[in-house]
Amino acid sequence: MHVRRSSSLVALALLVGFLPAEAQQASRPRAREAGVMVGLFPPGRYNAITDVAGVKVGQTTVIQGDSIHSGVTAIIPADGDLYARPVPGWVYVGNGYGKMLGETQVREFGEIETPILLTCTLCVWTVGKALVDYLLAREPPGTAPHTINPIVGETNDSRVNDMWKDPVRFEHVKAALDNAASGPVAEGSVGAGTGTSAFGWKAGIGTSSRTLPASLGGYTVGVLVQANFGGDLTINGAPVGRELGNYPFREQLQVSSNTGVDDLLRDDGSCMIVVATDAPLSARSLERIGLRAMMGLARTGSYSANSSGDYVIAFSTAPSVRRVRSATAPLHIDDLPNVSGSQLFEATAEATQEAVYNALFKATTVTGRGRTVEALPIEKTLEILRKYNSLNWDRTLPPGRPAPR
Repeated sequence: MHVRRSSSLVALALLVGFLPAEAQQASRPRAREAGVMVGLFPPGRYNAITDVAGVKVGQTTVIQGDSIHSGVTAIIPADGDLYARPVPGWVYVGNGYGKMLGETQVREFGEIETPILLTCTLCVWTVGKALVDYLLAREPPGTAPHTINPIVGETNDSRVNDMWKDPVRFEHVKAALDNAASGPVAEGSVGAGTGTSAFGWKAGIGTSSRTLPASLGGYTVGVLVQANFGGDLTINGAPVGRELGNYPFREQLQVSSNTGVDDLLRDDGSCMIVVATDAPLSARSLERIGLRAMMGLARTGSYSANSSGDYVIAFSTAPSVRRVRSATAPLHIDDLPNVSGSQLFEATAEATQEAVYNALFKATTVTGRGRTVEALPIEKTLEILRKYNSLNWDRTLPPGRPAPR
């Protein structure tokens, strides 16, 4: 595999989702670090999906010459044998223009029995087979499970990636799974987000979390997004896309002689959203959580365009809701009542919104296949946010709340 700089450091970087060749990525702030305070509830320690205990993330970035800019992001939902003790889960379909593996079984049983992988559109089937092979290789001889339902989501990164070459292979999947860990998560142009874009700017992987106070259950909600969609970028109410002159239907609204075809195509793409929580929820409740993640996506300016495949994979890690697969007797599991859902809905919407912003703020400019997708201009964006009083809401809006962690 060829990368821009060949060294042992780069080889390691590919496993953890950080490229020294994109040194500016380390200097780009996350949204919260720049003063973009989203919502009411505070984030967890890492402001990442990994703030939910047991959740691990691993990423492999795949860059080969000019034509390949892609990768894979792996989310391991919980500790232990997921096949023997699956986690309750649901797939909420915001717009079904996508090639997602495993959706129907998750919706039939309300359970997730494998890690969740995100990748490029035409890499889905190779990555799914790689996940099955990886899991089977870990089983003792003669003890393989009856079947495996791999969960693989995708977005179309073909602006800068030759996805027709099916560039994500078994070794990339294995590296992402083997190196999955708790703690901070690399964001921006890494893993499955290496070649993706949103709102006409370079985007990628973004993550965020929210922690509820003890009086509201004390639960944590974490979100990870693979952002690759169109819309009118809005940050804390500020019309950033309009101010930067980068918004959908611009040519038609300006009564230009241009047909606007290229402008319309910029809305193509998708968004994969993964939501984790330690709240004890049933699959039915997780379906409701999935809808609220879509609401968080809408807050950023997305309207789920015609060809934007927008999926939410939601799961609960609470030990009390994991069912033993081989059980034959009735099971007694916890399930929060519906009346306790509102605070989780708000936390989910907030974390989704901020995860998208983090994907944009951390992403770096990428050139591939003769095209360049520029990174969001941070300083110009902050000027716009100051103009609309959209920064530092933790200090400027009542009532006060805990300081950001």
